Amino acid sequence: MGPTLNRDDVELITRDTLYKGFFRLEALELRHRLFEGGWSSTMRREMHNRHDAVGVLLYDPERDALILVEQFRAGAIDDPHSPWKLELVAGLVDKDEALENVARREAQEEAGCQVGQLTRLHTYYPSPGACNERVTLFCGLVDSQGVGGVHGVEDENEDIRVHVVSFPAAWQLLEQGRLDNAMCLIGMHWLAGQRASLRAASQRAAVSAVEANTR
Repeated sequence: MGPTLNRDDVELITRDTLYKGFFRLEALELRHRLFEGGWSSTMRREMHNRHDAVGVLLYDPERDALILVEQFRAGAIDDPHSPWKLELVAGLVDKDEALENVARREAQEEAGCQVGQLTRLHTYYPSPGACNERVTLFCGLVDSQGVGGVHGVEDENEDIRVHVVSFPAAWQLLEQGRLDNAMCLIGMHWLAGQRASLRAASQRAAVSAVEANTR
């Protein structure tokens, strides 16, 4: 496979801030080692510097249903279907905040859900060619009964509509191209493989609880 390259094989010459607001845009001047030896020419790369994020696939194994949120997305303003997107619950990570705490907080703020069992799935870069953001994706088990309505933090201009969608209906949305963001795609394909075992475990837990109450 050839040599393994790492951060020591990059020479960062300059790093300038072009814009600083909620996010930051930086211009990097750098060069890096080449796979076949030697160094690249000096190049300029612009990087979107973002907070890391957490996504949560909220799943009710008893009802075989997902909780999806719908909200306006500026990045999709030119989308041919709609700039309102169906997504998983997600939020940004504050400094030194535990990722699991972010997942539970965002589930409450965006969907009004209390998360039970929380499983960490993947950490990935959505767009490493131009953005340093890393996303950590979880699956959170919930009770979807009574979930719905409009949620969000008013000070952050969040206007989030909550949907409870059966897994077959959600999968149909995915096949129609309606679930068109990385979090949904990764989470749905993970759930497709784990759904049966999650449902079986939920049924065993329910039976155990009934037996315990009848003793």
